[in-house]
Amino acid sequence: MEALADSHNEDSPSRIQPLTSSGQRVDSSAEVPKKSSKVVKPSGMVLSSRTFDTISSMNKRIQGATQNYISSSRSKVTATKTVVSSNVAPSQRRNSTGDILPTRPSSASKLKENGAENGKKIVPSVSDPGKRSSLENRRMSLPSVYSKVPVSVARSETIKSSPVSRLSLKSDVSKTDVVRKTSTKPPVPASVARRVTSSSVDGSIGHNSLTKVTSNTSPSAAHSPSATGNFKQRSMSSSVGRVSSSSSRKKTSALEGRDSRFMMLPQVDVKAGDELRLDLRGHRVKALNALTLPPSLEFVYLRDNLLSSVEGIEILKKLKVLDLSFNDFKGPGFEPLVNCKGLQQLYLAGNQIASLATLPQLPNLEFLSVAQNKLKSLNMASQPRLQVLAASKNKISTLKGFPYLPVLEHLRVEENPILEMPHLEAASILLIGPTLKKFNDRDLSLEEIEVAKRYPARTALCIRDGWEFCHPELADVSTFSFLVDKWKDSIPPGYILKQASIDQPFEEDICHCHFKYANISSDFELALKYQWFIGERTLSNFEPIADAVDEVYWPKHHDVGKYLKVECTPIMNGVQYPSVFEISSLVSPGTGYPKVLNLSVHGELVEGNVIRGSAEIAWCGGTPGKCVASWLRRRWNSSPVVIVGAEDEYYKLTVDDIDSILVFMYTPVTEEGVKGEPQYAMTDFIKAAAPSVKNVQAIGDAVEGNIIKGVGEYFGGKEGPSKFKWLRESRDSSIRELASSGTNEYIVTKEDIGRRLLFVYIPINFEGQEGTSVSSITEVVKQAPPRVTNLKIVGDLREGNKVTVSASVTGGTEGSSRVQWFKTTSPKLEGENGLEPLGASKIPKAFRISLSAAGHYLVVKFTPMSPDGEAGEPAYAISQKVVESKFHALPPSLNFLSLTGNFSEGEIVTASYGYIGGHEGKSIYSWYLHENETTNGSLIPEASGQLQYRIAKNAIGKFISFKCTPVRDDGIIGEPRTFLGQERVQPGSPQVLSLKISGEAIEGTTLVAEKKYWGGEEGDSVIQWFLTSPDGMKNVIEGATTSSYTLTVRDIGLLVSVSCEPVRIDLAHGPIVTSEYVGPVIPGPPSCRSLEFVGSMIEGGCIRFIAEYTGGERGNCIHEWFRLKNTSMKDKLVVDDYLDLSIADVGARIELVYTPVRADGQMGSPRSIISDIIVPADPKGIELVLPSCCEDKEVIPQKSYYGGIEGTGKYIWYRTKEKMDKSELVNKAAISDGALVVGEALTYTPSVEDVDSYLAVYWVPTRADGKLGDPVVAFSSHPVMAAHPSVSEVCIKKLSLGVYAGEGKYYGGYQGSSLYSWYRETKGDIILINGANSTTYEVTDSDYTCRLLFGYTPVRSDALVGELKLSEPSDIILPEEPKIEALCFRGKEVEGEILTAVEVIPKSDIQHHIWNKYKKEIKYQWFYSNGDREQRSFEPLVSQVSCSYKVQFEDIGRSLKCECTITDVFGRTSNTVSAQTSSISPGIPKIDKLEIEGRGYHTNLYAVRGIYSGGKEAKSRIQWLRSMVGSPDLISIPGETGRMYEANVDDVGYRLVAVYTPVREDGVEGQPVSASTDPISVEPDIYKEVKQKLELGSVKFEQVLCEKDRSAKEAPGAGNLERRILEVNRKRVKVVKPGSKTSFPNTEIRGTYAPPFHVELYRNDPHRFKIVVDSDNEMDLMVQTKHLCDIIVLVIRGFAQRFNSTSLNSLLKIET
Repeated sequence: MEALADSHNEDSPSRIQPLTSSGQRVDSSAEVPKKSSKVVKPSGMVLSSRTFDTISSMNKRIQGATQNYISSSRSKVTATKTVVSSNVAPSQRRNSTGDILPTRPSSASKLKENGAENGKKIVPSVSDPGKRSSLENRRMSLPSVYSKVPVSVARSETIKSSPVSRLSLKSDVSKTDVVRKTSTKPPVPASVARRVTSSSVDGSIGHNSLTKVTSNTSPSAAHSPSATGNFKQRSMSSSVGRVSSSSSRKKTSALEGRDSRFMMLPQVDVKAGDELRLDLRGHRVKALNALTLPPSLEFVYLRDNLLSSVEGIEILKKLKVLDLSFNDFKGPGFEPLVNCKGLQQLYLAGNQIASLATLPQLPNLEFLSVAQNKLKSLNMASQPRLQVLAASKNKISTLKGFPYLPVLEHLRVEENPILEMPHLEAASILLIGPTLKKFNDRDLSLEEIEVAKRYPARTALCIRDGWEFCHPELADVSTFSFLVDKWKDSIPPGYILKQASIDQPFEEDICHCHFKYANISSDFELALKYQWFIGERTLSNFEPIADAVDEVYWPKHHDVGKYLKVECTPIMNGVQYPSVFEISSLVSPGTGYPKVLNLSVHGELVEGNVIRGSAEIAWCGGTPGKCVASWLRRRWNSSPVVIVGAEDEYYKLTVDDIDSILVFMYTPVTEEGVKGEPQYAMTDFIKAAAPSVKNVQAIGDAVEGNIIKGVGEYFGGKEGPSKFKWLRESRDSSIRELASSGTNEYIVTKEDIGRRLLFVYIPINFEGQEGTSVSSITEVVKQAPPRVTNLKIVGDLREGNKVTVSASVTGGTEGSSRVQWFKTTSPKLEGENGLEPLGASKIPKAFRISLSAAGHYLVVKFTPMSPDGEAGEPAYAISQKVVESKFHALPPSLNFLSLTGNFSEGEIVTASYGYIGGHEGKSIYSWYLHENETTNGSLIPEASGQLQYRIAKNAIGKFISFKCTPVRDDGIIGEPRTFLGQERVQPGSPQVLSLKISGEAIEGTTLVAEKKYWGGEEGDSVIQWFLTSPDGMKNVIEGATTSSYTLTVRDIGLLVSVSCEPVRIDLAHGPIVTSEYVGPVIPGPPSCRSLEFVGSMIEGGCIRFIAEYTGGERGNCIHEWFRLKNTSMKDKLVVDDYLDLSIADVGARIELVYTPVRADGQMGSPRSIISDIIVPADPKGIELVLPSCCEDKEVIPQKSYYGGIEGTGKYIWYRTKEKMDKSELVNKAAISDGALVVGEALTYTPSVEDVDSYLAVYWVPTRADGKLGDPVVAFSSHPVMAAHPSVSEVCIKKLSLGVYAGEGKYYGGYQGSSLYSWYRETKGDIILINGANSTTYEVTDSDYTCRLLFGYTPVRSDALVGELKLSEPSDIILPEEPKIEALCFRGKEVEGEILTAVEVIPKSDIQHHIWNKYKKEIKYQWFYSNGDREQRSFEPLVSQVSCSYKVQFEDIGRSLKCECTITDVFGRTSNTVSAQTSSISPGIPKIDKLEIEGRGYHTNLYAVRGIYSGGKEAKSRIQWLRSMVGSPDLISIPGETGRMYEANVDDVGYRLVAVYTPVREDGVEGQPVSASTDPISVEPDIYKEVKQKLELGSVKFEQVLCEKDRSAKEAPGAGNLERRILEVNRKRVKVVKPGSKTSFPNTEIRGTYAPPFHVELYRNDPHRFKIVVDSDNEMDLMVQTKHLCDIIVLVIRGFAQRFNSTSLNSLLKIET
């Protein structure tokens, strides 16, 4: 344990202090013996150093001596204590560990006897003097192993007597062994530790001997040294003096049995006065009430007494440390401790406490030791500040009732039954939480930490309630079942809880809880009520979250790293039942990637309305930014299309959206630019608005004959048949009459002249809904010139016929319009080009077509005329076709069409028709098939162009039609005509057109009847085969009614024929047809139709065969037997009718080759058959004998086998001390305990365990196929002999870094106390390493750059010693390479900041030692990134090789990377570790070294200068201000925002202040920075002149100008200005307009300097100024120069100075 009792000061509370590496404290008064050649026993017997070493080395290998010493944990030095067994029974007492205290030996002989007994009990051979001397002599032949007092002894005694833990050991031992971990050092046996006693504080240790000295120190001094560095020896002496010497003597032996691994005992605070400290250790106190306890006590030490109750402790309200270890407490009864609110450390170790249930909550308790009691659990009250809990060596078997310990760091439960529980450490992590740092005195295992993470959050509560810990994969289901079982009595009746879970919670992301109850028999519905809680630990008191009473909750930023808990309360029929709960995992930080939880669209989905998309977003830790919205339009059964320009959350519906679905697409984006997954919401179909119209008007001139058009802007879906009306104004303008309707266009007529027209628009949508009508009125209609419309030629265009002209003339009354006729060859009319006149222009409109017009187009020209002779624009019209000759032939046509013939399958149908219309050309013929009379037919391609058609089979049941298209010889095509047959096509009569037999008339051949059927669809035609004898007798072959027939032996010599009766599918029968004969049938070649074996296929059996012969009369067939070994080899056996199977046939197959032979000697093709594998006979063992047996020599039994091919038999080897009856082994059920199974193979190599025992083999003969025979048993004739001791394969293995293990393969009987040694090879020399005599060795600094060798001397159990064997040298020993666990950056990843690469050193002590001692150099290299994220590369910053780097402007947007390596003094370099920044952000804009440049006079130009940093600068903001000297107020100068500023007289006496607000190109603003000037002074020349004028007291300025007309907007100029005289004195100012020849002087403005009098300057015109007397009297004046303007203003202000807050004279340095 790394924490023990604190050192207690009067003014400071106790605290946990670290221990030394052994768990004990070092006494500064003790001296470490540097060299000891002798060890003096109490009796005065002296042991030589060699004897000491030999005994020490031998005892280190005693396996049963674990009770004689205590080995520390792996990171601490061994602290050895003595345990001596005693034969004295009276007055036994317990020591600090609870064991029986031994009595001290009275003489050295008794000590020697005890040692001998121990020796015999553990290693019998050591007690034999002969064997002891053999071992000693063997060891003496080796180099000297150790010439000093063993380090562990000297160090343990030093540690026990030292009060200061931080003192370093100044001895040779410390140089070599302090660095080592004692977990690898051999422990010192008790026999040696007893001989070295603790020295006195004031005594000294002899240089050559160690003498037992009676100690004057307190018994606690060996166990409770101070942990503070400034502890003085005199303090210890004074403390010791206060303790009785008798108590010291009683405790000397008792202290030797305490276990430092588990005992957490306090030290006595020697600085505390007697009024604060009570130390009554070992005073046999039985009750606290018997003591007088001052209430002021803070430190009470009552260890090693007889207390069994804490009654009386309640008065010690200031108590801080209470030590009640090693008393008689059994518990309960700790309630009185409730008054000890300030108690910080409580020690209850070494009692008989069975329960801590009555231990109250102590608010300041930090340390609790309950080790070595009888606790079965740790059930107690919560301890809010407990940091260390030591509960080792108890009977704890469960974690049920484990308390809430929110700050516990160390937990120890060694030597408890609960250690058998798998993953106990993981369970402890779950119960305690992240504060736990050590478990059972070691750092937490990373593996157990990962295991703990795999359990659900509710596990800790379940463990505390008694849940049985299980595998993490089963924990979720198991814990839920546990809770359900716990809640089952409180769940509403008729329901069962099916689910209780919480989603993984993330910051600012929705988290759902899921509680599901299943109704199994209830008639009532269940309502659920929720409440969310937040807590630091799963066992902590969860705090309710306000307003979190829904099924979902949004974790906040301050919830990150905490647990959520949900309590679900079921309510049924108004009754509220107990709640159930669930605990979430830790709330994780948000991913930074926002996501849309709910997306909806609001608004009425009607055309013209505005709808809005609304999104509920989980920002998941990101800063809300401007999200991306878009609208898409999706029509029915099509993909969505993006609506261009619709990129806002609001969208106005248009006509294009009607009957479409709108899709609102929304992508959340954080202010950092992180985009989430886009989501969408869809609307219903958009509806059209009610029809309406606006902006109705009539377009066009209201002139007779013109077309005017009514238009309007329709709205309301797709426009349907809207109605239009044109109304004409009546003559009296009172009513309107309908002029036209149905169209929005209207031709102005003669009747409309002088009237106005009204256009009425009645909107109607596509569904017929009518909206409100809107109208518009035109201007008065005017009369138009004559115009002709609708001109056309009427009449038959044939030669000699009369045609007329039809036209409409508008523009008043038609007069004598003129008509002229033309002819042309072109069908297109292009003015009068190409027209040939047929007569002159005339008034009649009729025209008789002349002969010359035949074959031409007629054209008419119509010129409208008004009655007054006004002619309008002529119009033209052309005929639609050319004029025909009167005598041309009629078009071709048919006067009749018919079909003749029988409409039956196979018949020919003929078409005939009559043609008229000139000479016939190549008319077109087509035939069609129709399913019925009304359907369109399908063309018969093969009959096209023919007048006849032979009806095919596919026409059956259909109608036939013929189509004829007449064609004249000149290519003119007439109207086609079609004739449809009146009846359906009938099938033909069934008949067989041909029938023949295919195949040869040979026995065994299959004959096939081939036929050709005709007559509709064939049905089941009837077939029959016949045999005809040579005498003509014809017989039916029974059953031969199929289309094939196989000839048999009985058909030989006969003729074969077949008949067929055709049958149509409708069962109509046709005539029977018989085929020609075939044959006679001749015999076929001899053959074997079938062949099979008869008989048993087993070794010794006899097999025969059955063959079916065909091919005429059977002759002497041949049959041959073969044995098949494999596919390529076979042996011929016999040619008999049978075969006897032998052992040679086992495992093989038998093949029979049968060759059929006809009686005439003709041989057929041979046929073969192959049997299954021949099965062997039952297996049997004939003989089994075991030869002589020797250790490590393979024993092969001699055996004989019978029963087929032997397989892998079953062998069981037994080891027995005595020979047994074979029948016992044969009957395995009767085997006694003396027979031990040692092998199950054919051979057996005896091991060391078999030495001096008999071997027996149990053999079950087994056939190759696994068949078992009767077992056979054989025994060895003599016991197994042991081999000579030797060792091989001696080698060194690396256990871990710096720890090596020597290994060797021992051979030669039972191994005794073999000898081990380690050597160091340096420059070819092999040097023995003193003290390294175990199988493991931990390297020290002295071993580095050397090689290690391991020496192994085998010793058999009877002390027979073998030869020393050295291993091969190891690799060169070097310390662990320096490692860098990680590289991280210190500093901000922002432009201008300094990034420092910081190496993270691994937490191990070894790495810290290597870094401190062997580190040579650390190298750094910085890189910057190139390219985008997908193709990013890094380029080195060549000059940047230090650990720090200042981020430059060029690095913005890049990623920086730093690579780091460390090199040690051995020249090794660690792996390169790198760290990479995110993209460098521009720095916060700032301006440094801001200053204003300028000379300080009011006529100067001032400029602001500064150094900008923070990304690329945009247009930073600059504002110039004035500051009055001595006043904090700033006066803004309007319009002055540039970098340059030109001062003027307004600035005199003020400081100029420039406020510079840096702005980055992305709009980010930095902190404003200001700079100021000294007070602005008047320019010296002006100053001098102003001063002179002020001294005069009155001044007249005559070169002053004023605008002639102040109200004029003209720019001032020489032609617009007049001269004025400005008179100023100390009392008033006056502006006089000078007189002229025609006028007297006139005073335009006069006033005193009393407020609001002031003078204003114009910044845009330095020559102008304004004098303001009051609101009604002011004047703008102008001078020629700025110089004069400044003088005038300063003089006026100088005279008016008594009314100013700042004296202008003082600014001008003028005495007033």
